[in-house]
Amino acid sequence: MNKEEHDKKKKFKLKKRVKYIILVLILGICIGVLSYSLFNIYRWYKDSKHVDKVNEEIQNNVDIKEIPAEEEDNDVVQVVEPEKEVVEDKSNPYWDYIKMNLINVDLSELEKTNSDTVGWLQVNGTNINYPFVQTNNNEYYLTHSFDKTYNSAGWVFLDYRNNLDKISDIGEIDRNTILYAHARLDKVMFGTLKNILKSDWYNNSNNHIIKLSTGNKSTLWQVFSVYHVPTTSDYIQVKFDSDEEFKSWADAMQARSYYSFNTSVSEGDKVLTLSTCYGQTERMVMHAKLIKYSDI
Repeated sequence: MNKEEHDKKKKFKLKKRVKYIILVLILGICIGVLSYSLFNIYRWYKDSKHVDKVNEEIQNNVDIKEIPAEEEDNDVVQVVEPEKEVVEDKSNPYWDYIKMNLINVDLSELEKTNSDTVGWLQVNGTNINYPFVQTNNNEYYLTHSFDKTYNSAGWVFLDYRNNLDKISDIGEIDRNTILYAHARLDKVMFGTLKNILKSDWYNNSNNHIIKLSTGNKSTLWQVFSVYHVPTTSDYIQVKFDSDEEFKSWADAMQARSYYSFNTSVSEGDKVLTLSTCYGQTERMVMHAKLIKYSDI
């Protein structure tokens, strides 16, 4: 074998070895990606089962009492006076919504499990029917369940800047109170909040109400805006320097709405905001205003 043939054979073997190494590396990467994906699927499934278990225990131990409107005590139940144009228009949906039942939830058993418990949230037309919690940051309950175990499903939580917990007077509520949760594919937490963009949700006017119960207040909120928007922080503003700034903000939030709800927000209103993910780069948002409340 001459030198030229020897060099060709050497180069061939080298190329073959390089291809083999590349193939092994590709195979190793594929196995790694597959293993990581399978691990995440298993963890997601495990976390989902744990949330189901925790929620089942909660639902079995909590009594959610509907307070029929005809049985309301007028000495403790208050309605938020509507704008002048609503007062003059008796066909406005406001007059039907204030007749809807409040809910009263005894949180004492929940507080034994988790002292961070603040209240209970119900959103008509969705699966959202959970207690919500609050701590000193907006990160902890993104990765912890109601029982404070680590869980990627997280839990429904109140913005740490808000002051909804056991307020003595409704006027103490922040102008914008915000609740967060993950948009889970298994439809727990805020996984069904995206339902609010469906026409069948919108066409049922009974869905345009959010019910919320805290340690000493039952509240009813009328939806005025639903939308998804590229990730931003303007909709979670809590403090406002003036009535004018708040009204401008509320008008901007309403202008984003996917649907028209035939309502408006005045300078003196209180707003409840629900927020979750919508895809990778957007947020799903729901805004409602306080229309009725009662001491518990």
